[in-house]
Order: sequence, then C-alpha cells, then structure tokens
Amino acid sequence: MSPNRLPESNLFVPSSPSQADTSNSALMPPSLPNSQPGRQQKTVGDAYLKFRLGQQTPTVFSMKHVQEALILPVHRLTPMPNMPACMLGLMNRRSRVMWVVDLAQLLGLPVLDTSARQYSLVIIRVGSIPLALGVQKIEGVSWLTAESIQPPPGQAPSSLLPYLRGCVLQQKEILLVLNAEAVVQSSILHS
Repeated sequence: MSPNRLPESNLFVPSSPSQADTSNSALMPPSLPNSQPGRQQKTVGDAYLKFRLGQQTPTVFSMKHVQEALILPVHRLTPMPNMPACMLGLMNRRSRVMWVVDLAQLLGLPVLDTSARQYSLVIIRVGSIPLALGVQKIEGVSWLTAESIQPPPGQAPSSLLPYLRGCVLQQKEILLVLNAEAVVQSSILHS
C-alpha cells in the first residue's frame, strides 16, 4: 500500500504541496489579502465537508464532526435484518464496528443506488458515537463563515428540517448545512 493512499479507500491524500491539485478552489481555504510577503495568511471561516445527497442536493457537515471520508466496496458491508430501511448494515473500520446509514433516506429524500458496487461514506463522530453515512458523492472541503449560514429555505421538505442548521448560497447553488448531532440522535436510528 502506498503511503499516499488511505487503507481501503480510493481517496488520494497528497504527501507534498506539489502533489496537491490547487486548481480546485473548493478545496483551498479563502484567505484575507496580505500585503506582506512571507507572512502566514489567515483563513476565513470554518471547514465543512461538501457532498451530494442526490444529483441536485449539495450538502455540508462541519469538519469538527467529520472523522473520515472513504469509498467502501459493497461486499464489505454486512446487511442486518429487521432494521429501519435507512440502515444499510454494519462495517468494520480499523477494528471498530459501526452502522452505515443511507443519509438521504434518513432525511426523507430519494435513496442511494443500492445496485452500486461501492458506497461513498462520510464517518462522523458526535461524542463517543461514530456513524458512517452513505452519500451520493463526496466533493471536497468548503470554507464557510457562521454569518453566511442562513435559516432553512421555506421550500425545504419538512422531514429535513429537524436535521438542518441552515443553508448557504455559494457559487450559484444552495448548500444545506446539516446538524451532525441531530443526525446521530435521530429517533429513526434509536427505534
């Protein structure tokens, strides 16, 4: 296994700045202008992991709750009987067993493609509770300020509202800002 690759993952982690793709501005933090060369620039806002729940639903989680993003082959997932439909099954990650949940289905949105050969997963941790969330596509990191997060739009589905912190208009699209604590504490997961 190459030191530049995460185990069991298809996500690349650059080991040097020359290997990083700096053309994707969504992965680079915005900076305040700095007139003095050689001084560290200050980033604006907090880091959020950006992903898609469906083709048209861009979403973010605060990076303070995100542990890892990975691609999991479907054969590494163990389905469990008599569980809510959003519960895809159990997985073993680094000698820890955790639940894998279809996040879109949990939120009352269209389900993930169950015929896929692999799942894009975001592992979040709230307190001591880890949870792997299946998403459509992981897109990278966005930097958002607390002031940019607005109340949820009026047309948001009512099933989604308990899980929303708000939304942000960014690059001609509305990003849904999810509340990781609300997702982990969902009554559907504890029934």
